Amino acid sequence: MKAFAITRAASEGSNIPFLSEIGLPIPEATGHDLLVEVKAISVNPVDTKVRAGFSGDTPRVLGWDAVGVVKAVGPQVTLFAPGDEVWYAGALGRPGSNSEFQLVDERIVALKPRTLDNASAAALPLTAITAWELLFDRLGVTRGGNEGDTLLIVGAAGGVGSILTQLASKLTRMTVIGTASRPESQQWVRNAGAHHVIDHRQPLTQELARIGIPAVTHVASLNNTDEHYLELIAALAPQGKLALIDDPESLDARPLKLKSISLHWEFMFTRSMFETQDIIAQHQLLTEIATLIDQKTITTTLGEHYGAITAENLRKAHAQLETGRAVGKIVLEGF
Repeated sequence: MKAFAITRAASEGSNIPFLSEIGLPIPEATGHDLLVEVKAISVNPVDTKVRAGFSGDTPRVLGWDAVGVVKAVGPQVTLFAPGDEVWYAGALGRPGSNSEFQLVDERIVALKPRTLDNASAAALPLTAITAWELLFDRLGVTRGGNEGDTLLIVGAAGGVGSILTQLASKLTRMTVIGTASRPESQQWVRNAGAHHVIDHRQPLTQELARIGIPAVTHVASLNNTDEHYLELIAALAPQGKLALIDDPESLDARPLKLKSISLHWEFMFTRSMFETQDIIAQHQLLTEIATLIDQKTITTTLGEHYGAITAENLRKAHAQLETGRAVGKIVLEGF
């Protein structure tokens, strides 16, 4: 089968050129695995981070978002059958979706939304899982609840921010504030359902005061947490909650003490990486998100379609993500 992999680390500068086409045998489904014929994928920051940190000699197939068709199932599979159209975000420790066929555990897979084409669906799994877990599992927000609370989403125009803004504004009673810095990204966040949009290039407390918000109860910091950290603490009300998904070089928790602010990490690969007892929760939440899409409650976050799944187009997608200016998700479709 055709696949695209990091074939060696870079000797100088970026290692984007070393995303290359290779040939691999089609794997065999065992245990809880589905063998999926991949139809469309999207590219995420985790792809660029794994690529940048690659130092081995064994090719590494990237990709953690896919839509495809089940071709074969392992003997322990009970949720799916050959021919099912599915979507998923995969597992960090296994070969990724930048290949014609991929093995994935059925417990982190769901049937794709019926009303979306493959490209539009491929934009969502990883970011939707991240946003759902961050909002409901980590921050402890309740469906239909939290009236009077205020959620600040830093980086609301990106992949996770785009779907988190929708989930929070449509499924809770919170006031949702998103940050974005350019007119086009600010409009994107408004379209996603944010009640207010502020500019993260300015001090966040100053921007909140400008719109009449003295403090927020919850923060989802999706990028540049170390840059905004003290402002986030200042913006949070006593006993507020701060959740993050990025990778600050260091994070001193002591400034959180006076306000009794709680700190929460979200990493959507935790359940698959450790095969937690509740690993099937990702199947369940992806199923719920598919239903919400088919009911027109939430919509795809597809930003740009880069064409076919090729080494050249994958390199372009990585380069665009690394500018930090991508709006929505970058999707590729077909081999």
